[in-house]
Amino acid sequence: MSNHQLLDDGMKFRIVGRLEAGQSQVQICREFNLTPSVVCNLWKQFQDTGSIERKPGQGRPRATTATEDRYLSIIARRNRGATASQLSRDLYAATGTRVSWVTVSKRLHETGLFARRPAVCVPLISTNRRIRLA
Repeated sequence: MSNHQLLDDGMKFRIVGRLEAGQSQVQICREFNLTPSVVCNLWKQFQDTGSIERKPGQGRPRATTATEDRYLSIIARRNRGATASQLSRDLYAATGTRVSWVTVSKRLHETGLFARRPAVCVPLISTNRRIRLA
Protein backbone atom coordinates (compact mmCIF):
# COMPACT_ATOMS: atom_id res chain seq x y z
CA MET A 1 0.00 0.00 0.00
CA SER A 2 1.35 3.41 -0.89
CA ASN A 3 1.87 6.12 1.67
CA HIS A 4 -0.43 8.67 0.03
CA GLN A 5 -0.27 12.15 1.52
CA LEU A 6 -3.58 14.02 1.37
CA LEU A 7 -3.48 17.77 1.82
CA ASP A 8 -6.47 19.83 2.84
CA ASP A 9 -7.22 23.00 0.89
CA GLY A 10 -5.89 25.26 3.64
CA MET A 11 -2.48 23.59 3.59
CA LYS A 12 -2.40 23.69 -0.22
CA PHE A 13 -3.09 27.44 -0.17
CA ARG A 14 -0.36 28.02 2.43
CA ILE A 15 2.16 26.02 0.36
CA VAL A 16 1.31 27.85 -2.87
CA GLY A 17 1.43 31.20 -1.07
CA ARG A 18 4.92 30.49 0.23
CA LEU A 19 6.08 29.31 -3.20
CA GLU A 20 4.75 32.53 -4.74
CA ALA A 21 6.56 34.49 -2.03
CA GLY A 22 9.83 32.90 -3.12
CA GLN A 23 10.39 30.23 -0.49
CA SER A 24 12.15 27.15 -1.86
CA GLN A 25 10.41 23.81 -2.25
CA VAL A 26 12.99 22.13 -0.01
CA GLN A 27 12.27 24.54 2.84
CA ILE A 28 8.53 23.97 2.47
CA CYS A 29 9.03 20.19 2.45
CA ARG A 30 10.94 20.37 5.73
CA GLU A 31 8.48 22.79 7.32
CA PHE A 32 5.34 20.80 6.44
CA ASN A 33 7.04 17.37 6.67
CA LEU A 34 6.16 16.47 3.07
CA THR A 35 7.98 14.63 0.32
CA PRO A 36 9.39 16.82 -2.46
CA SER A 37 7.16 15.25 -5.11
CA VAL A 38 4.00 16.40 -3.30
CA VAL A 39 5.11 20.03 -3.26
CA CYS A 40 6.47 19.84 -6.81
CA ASN A 41 3.26 18.32 -8.21
CA LEU A 42 1.10 20.88 -6.38
CA TRP A 43 3.21 23.74 -7.74
CA LYS A 44 3.10 22.34 -11.30
CA GLN A 45 -0.66 21.92 -11.09
CA PHE A 46 -1.10 25.47 -9.82
CA GLN A 47 1.12 26.89 -12.58
CA ASP A 48 -0.68 24.93 -15.31
CA THR A 49 -4.29 25.40 -14.21
CA GLY A 50 -4.18 28.32 -11.79
CA SER A 51 -6.11 26.20 -9.30
CA ILE A 52 -5.35 23.74 -6.53
CA GLU A 53 -8.57 21.75 -7.01
CA ARG A 54 -8.45 18.15 -8.18
CA LYS A 55 -9.74 17.49 -11.65
CA PRO A 56 -13.13 15.76 -11.55
CA GLY A 57 -13.53 12.33 -13.04
CA GLN A 58 -10.07 10.99 -12.38
CA GLY A 59 -9.80 7.25 -12.17
CA ARG A 60 -11.08 4.28 -14.06
CA PRO A 61 -14.56 4.70 -15.58
CA ARG A 62 -17.28 2.37 -14.32
CA ALA A 63 -18.34 -0.51 -16.54
CA THR A 64 -22.02 0.00 -15.74
CA THR A 65 -24.24 3.03 -15.45
CA ALA A 66 -26.50 3.79 -12.49
CA THR A 67 -29.50 2.63 -14.54
CA GLU A 68 -27.83 -0.70 -15.30
CA ASP A 69 -26.98 -1.11 -11.61
CA ARG A 70 -30.65 -0.59 -10.72
CA TYR A 71 -31.67 -3.06 -13.43
CA LEU A 72 -29.27 -5.66 -12.01
CA SER A 73 -30.66 -5.30 -8.50
CA ILE A 74 -34.24 -5.54 -9.79
CA ILE A 75 -33.68 -8.73 -11.79
CA ALA A 76 -31.65 -10.20 -8.92
CA ARG A 77 -34.57 -9.60 -6.54
CA ARG A 78 -37.08 -11.00 -9.03
CA ASN A 79 -35.08 -14.16 -9.61
CA ARG A 80 -33.47 -14.93 -6.24
CA GLY A 81 -31.87 -18.16 -7.46
CA ALA A 82 -30.02 -16.59 -10.39
CA THR A 83 -26.24 -16.71 -10.31
CA ALA A 84 -24.04 -13.72 -11.07
CA SER A 85 -23.13 -15.28 -14.43
CA GLN A 86 -26.80 -15.58 -15.37
CA LEU A 87 -27.43 -11.98 -14.32
CA SER A 88 -24.45 -10.90 -16.42
CA ARG A 89 -25.96 -12.61 -19.46
CA ASP A 90 -29.37 -11.06 -18.74
CA LEU A 91 -27.80 -7.60 -18.57
CA TYR A 92 -26.01 -8.17 -21.88
CA ALA A 93 -29.23 -9.34 -23.53
CA ALA A 94 -31.16 -6.32 -22.25
CA THR A 95 -28.64 -3.50 -22.64
CA GLY A 96 -25.72 -4.78 -24.69
CA THR A 97 -23.28 -4.06 -21.87
CA ARG A 98 -20.90 -6.95 -21.33
CA VAL A 99 -19.64 -7.26 -17.75
CA SER A 100 -18.09 -10.12 -15.79
CA TRP A 101 -19.84 -12.01 -13.02
CA VAL A 102 -17.42 -10.38 -10.56
CA THR A 103 -18.66 -6.93 -11.58
CA VAL A 104 -22.26 -8.09 -11.17
CA SER A 105 -21.46 -9.42 -7.71
CA LYS A 106 -19.83 -6.11 -6.72
CA ARG A 107 -22.80 -4.09 -7.97
CA LEU A 108 -25.21 -6.28 -6.02
CA HIS A 109 -23.06 -5.88 -2.89
CA GLU A 110 -23.28 -2.10 -3.31
CA THR A 111 -27.08 -2.33 -3.22
CA GLY A 112 -27.04 -4.65 -0.20
CA LEU A 113 -27.70 -7.97 -1.95
CA PHE A 114 -25.38 -10.80 -0.96
CA ALA A 115 -25.20 -14.51 -1.71
CA ARG A 116 -27.15 -16.49 0.83
CA ARG A 117 -25.85 -19.83 1.99
CA PRO A 118 -28.48 -21.61 4.07
CA ALA A 119 -26.95 -23.12 7.17
CA VAL A 120 -27.41 -26.86 7.55
CA CYS A 121 -28.17 -27.53 11.17
CA VAL A 122 -30.43 -29.50 13.46
CA PRO A 123 -33.37 -27.47 14.78
CA LEU A 124 -32.92 -26.64 18.45
CA ILE A 125 -36.17 -28.01 19.79
CA SER A 126 -36.33 -29.52 23.24
CA THR A 127 -36.22 -33.19 22.10
CA ASN A 128 -33.17 -32.62 19.89
CA ARG A 129 -31.47 -30.74 22.72
CA ARG A 130 -32.02 -33.65 25.12
CA ILE A 131 -30.71 -36.18 22.58
CA ARG A 132 -27.65 -34.05 21.88
CA LEU A 133 -26.79 -33.55 25.55
CA ALA A 134 -27.43 -37.18 26.56
